[in-house]
Amino acid sequence: MIKMTRPDQRFDAPPRLTENARTVLERRYLWRDEKGALSETPAELFARVAQAVAAPEMHDRAHWADRFYSVMASLRFLPNTPTLMNAGGAGARGGQLSACFVLPIEDSLGSIFDSLKFAALIHQSGGGTGFSFSKLRPKGSPVGRAQGIASGPVSYIRVFDAATEAIKQGGARRGANMAVLRVDHPDILEFIDSKRDKRSVGNFNISVGVTDEFMNSATATGGAPQARFFLRDPRSGEKVQEVRAAELFDRIVRAAWDCGDPGLVFLDRINEFNPTPNEGPIESTNPCGEQPLLPYESCNLGSLNVLEYFSEAGFDWDRYREDIRLAVRFLDNVIDVNFYPVEACRTITLKNRKIGLGVMGFADLLLMMGLPYGSEDARAFGEKLMRVLNTEAKEYSAVLARERGAFPNWHDSLWRRRGLPPLRNATVSTVAPAGTISIIAGVSSGIEPIFAAAYYRNILSGARLLEVHPAVARALGTRPVARVDDRGRPLTARAVDEELGRALGTAWTPARRVSVEDHVKMQAAFQRHCDAAVSKTINLPESSGPEEVLRAYRLAYELGCKGVTVYRDRSRTEQVLESAPDDVGVCSSC
Repeated sequence: MIKMTRPDQRFDAPPRLTENARTVLERRYLWRDEKGALSETPAELFARVAQAVAAPEMHDRAHWADRFYSVMASLRFLPNTPTLMNAGGAGARGGQLSACFVLPIEDSLGSIFDSLKFAALIHQSGGGTGFSFSKLRPKGSPVGRAQGIASGPVSYIRVFDAATEAIKQGGARRGANMAVLRVDHPDILEFIDSKRDKRSVGNFNISVGVTDEFMNSATATGGAPQARFFLRDPRSGEKVQEVRAAELFDRIVRAAWDCGDPGLVFLDRINEFNPTPNEGPIESTNPCGEQPLLPYESCNLGSLNVLEYFSEAGFDWDRYREDIRLAVRFLDNVIDVNFYPVEACRTITLKNRKIGLGVMGFADLLLMMGLPYGSEDARAFGEKLMRVLNTEAKEYSAVLARERGAFPNWHDSLWRRRGLPPLRNATVSTVAPAGTISIIAGVSSGIEPIFAAAYYRNILSGARLLEVHPAVARALGTRPVARVDDRGRPLTARAVDEELGRALGTAWTPARRVSVEDHVKMQAAFQRHCDAAVSKTINLPESSGPEEVLRAYRLAYELGCKGVTVYRDRSRTEQVLESAPDDVGVCSSC
C-alpha cells in the first residue's frame, strides 16, 4: 500500500461534486476502515490514485502525480472504476486496475471451469469479463468415453451466471459479463431466446457473433427470404443444418425488441482491424461491447469530460490535446502498476499494452453549443472530437515508444504494415459507456444523448436516484428544480423538457426520442476514428416495433460499426435509466 500524501499538503483544491456523485463515491469508491467507516475523502481518493499511477515514472514522479491529480480532481478525465477503487492498495484486490477482460473457453470441462475460476477472481477485483462460447459442442452431442450427452453452450452460460451472482465485484460491484455465440453455431436459436423470460442470465449481456456471409445472406435484396445459411459443427466445421438467413435474422431482431438482447458483434469487421492478427482472431468483447480483446487480454479505460473544454470563447482544442496526451501517459502507467489476477492475462496484456481513451459529456457539450443531437453538424463535431483524440493519442503513444519502447508485438502489427512509427500501445481509443464515472463528473454518459431532463437512475443494488441533468440546469440558466408551473406546482419531467426546448429555440429531443438513424449515424461517426469499438445503446420508445430494431441492425452494419445494441424502453423488468412519470414533480432536494 502506498504512503498517502494528504491533498491539502501538496495537491490542488478538492473536486466540486454533485450530491449524487458524492453518494456514488461513498457507496462504491471511497475506502473504509475495519469498522466500515469512511477513511478517505474524494480529494484523498484522487491523491491516492494519482500517486499510485505515477509510480512508474523514473523522473519527476511528484510532477506527474500532481498533474494526474489535477486532471482528475477537475473532473476533466477519470479512469475506469477498478482504478479508482483499487489503486494504491495492497494484495490481489488492491492492485487490479483494469475494467475489461476476455477469457477463452475451449471444448473441454477443464477449460470451462478454469475460465469460471479466473472470472471469479476478476469479478472479485472489480473487472468485467467477456467470453465466446462458440467452440463448445452443441447440445445433444456425444461426450467422449463417458458416453454422455453434451448440454450445450447455453447451459454453461447459466453456470457462469449463477457463479457471478454469488460474487460482488470488490464488495461493491456485481460482476458483468458478455457472452458471444457465432451465428452459425447449431445452438444459436436457444442462445437468441435465452433471456426472453426476462429472468435468466441476468448477469450477462449476450451478442450474436455475426459474419459478413450471414449479413449478406440475411439482408440481400430480391429473394432474401429464400437465402440459405448453414449452421456448422464447431469442432469439424461440417454443415449440420440449413436455415433461411432472413428468418434467423428476424428471430434475433424480435428477441432484441422483446428484451434488449441479443446485440450484434460484427466479427469479420472486428478482425479486419485486429492490431495484432498473428496472436490469433478476436472472438469476444468486454461486457459492454466497446473493447474487442484476444483470449486472456485485458484493457484499462478512461474518459475525457469534453464539456469541461467548452466556454463562451468556444471549445479549447489546445487544452483538449494536452489532456489527451496526459491521459495516454496515465493509462499506459496503469498497465505497469497493475496486478493481474491471472498470469496469462498479464502475459498477453504486456505484449500488446492496449489502452482505451474515450469521451463523456458529449451530449452536454452539444446542448451548450446549441446543436441538436440528431443534426449533421452534431455528427461532424463528434467525428472531429474523435479524430483529434485518436490522432493525438497515437502521436503521444509514439513519443512513449521512443521513451519506453514499443509494445512487444509491434513488428507483426497492423500499424507497422500501415507505415506508422513504433507505438507504445496496440490500441489507444475506445468509446466506453462511462456510466458510473459520468455520475461522478456530473455529465451525460459516453456519447449517449441526454436521456431526459429529469429521470431516475437505478444503481448500486437497489438505490434509486432522481436526477435533474446538470447541463439542463446550466442551459436554462437556473436550476429547473426551483421552477413551478402557473399553478405553483413543481414542474414535471415533461414540463422541464418543454421549457428546455423553448430556451434553446430548437426541438429538444431526449434519448428516447432520437431517431434510430440518428443514433446509429452518431455511433458510426465516432467509430471511424476509434481503434477499438463504440459502446452505444440505440434507445427506442416503448411503442417502437421490431422493424425499428431491424433498421438499426442493418444500418449499423452498412455504416461500418463493429457492433450494435438496441434497447426498447421498459422491455426489461430492471433498467439503469428510467424516465420520470409525467405526474412526478422534480423535487427541490434532488
